[in-house]
Amino acid sequence: MKPSSSETMSAVEIISLKRDKKPLSTAQINWFIAEYTADRIPDYQAAAWLMAVVLNGMTRQETSDLTLAMVRSGDQADLSDVVPYAVDKHSTGGVGDKTSLVVLPIVVACGIPVAKMSGRSLGHTGGTLDKLESIAGFQVELSIERFKQLAKENHLVIAGQTANLAPADRNLYALRDVTGTIPSIPLIASSIMSKKIASGTDAIVLDVKVGEGSFMKSLAEARGLATAMVEIGVDAGKAVTALLSDMSQPLGITAGNALEVREAIETLHGEGPNDFTDHVIEIAAQMIVLSPHSEYQTIESARDAARQAIQDGSAFGKFRTMVAAQGGDVRQVDNPELLPTAEFCETITAAQSGYIERLDALQIGQAVIDVGGGRETKGAPIDHAVGVETLHKIGDQVNRGDIVFRVHANDQARLARAIKRLHEKALAVATEPVEGRPLFYDTISGSPSHHTSR
Repeated sequence: MKPSSSETMSAVEIISLKRDKKPLSTAQINWFIAEYTADRIPDYQAAAWLMAVVLNGMTRQETSDLTLAMVRSGDQADLSDVVPYAVDKHSTGGVGDKTSLVVLPIVVACGIPVAKMSGRSLGHTGGTLDKLESIAGFQVELSIERFKQLAKENHLVIAGQTANLAPADRNLYALRDVTGTIPSIPLIASSIMSKKIASGTDAIVLDVKVGEGSFMKSLAEARGLATAMVEIGVDAGKAVTALLSDMSQPLGITAGNALEVREAIETLHGEGPNDFTDHVIEIAAQMIVLSPHSEYQTIESARDAARQAIQDGSAFGKFRTMVAAQGGDVRQVDNPELLPTAEFCETITAAQSGYIERLDALQIGQAVIDVGGGRETKGAPIDHAVGVETLHKIGDQVNRGDIVFRVHANDQARLARAIKRLHEKALAVATEPVEGRPLFYDTISGSPSHHTSR
């Protein structure tokens, strides 16, 4: 958006206003983002502005204006001609978080279409696209036309984000990564929500992680981020529900791409770990009730429908159809033993009897990187076969010699690094009983007409 003829703007003025803790107008934010996207504001001025935001924050209005300015910086998907109401989900990242692979087929089996654009892993957090690419032939790079065609035909498609979706966010994120300006709730919230809004969604369920394995270490931080994202969605005319979920330990058992696909398939067959199964049922139910076209209008009925979709096999059927439609080898879905497997597998046992006090999700995620299952830099190759299984939960009673971790690797040196890390940093056993962790801490929801926390 260009300023009116009576209004002149400059990057220095906008940086100075934010430096002096003064709010920016909608026009100023629109101008700054448009000029930066057009390469008329250099990185050094954008970095100065980002640091001012980190230090001084943004108002709700500024955060919403920034989000929508980034949405308008590139392509915006319109799904209204292929699905009546688009419901999406987003996780803020964790270890063993293969949730989308199970939640989305459940939701579609319950009559709610899902067309999702996902991302890849970076650092210790896994990416949905990397997991799906464990399946031979699975195509995640789709044209917007093919993306919409699959959404219309199968009601389920998961693909990578288009190259020109919220380019201002992509450029600012890359700059934040190298200028120490990542930790800012307005910047994190607007980054996430700009991509969701640009992808054409009508309603969003946010899975906001809390704990050692997430970006938000404390409940207060996570609640602040969740609230900001819900407010952005409401201001943009979207219904949003944010759940604060635990990430002090891995979700489910597996962390590592093919291992997680295998666990997702087991869960779709009703044979998944209890914590992961309960988690996906709740996320699916929240998505189901957000759609005005759903026949399940209470959270209880939506949970029941989600469980039924697993029990009757319809959710697995939707997953299988998606894999086939996107070029994946359905033989690996029908027989997960055909998925990539690592050459070496070693176990780590409890050194003493007692109660599991710590299963540090961050260190377990880093161990996955140690064996080659994650990436430290964008575009780095990953080994889909490797990973870590965590066979217990915080609060479990164990005996000396009980297996706590299984480490899968294709390289002995990498395997040794991961085992050393897990031994020294990931596990603690207490002599006294330890309370287990809840799956969810809070739910914050909002629609254009109301905003609640429960």
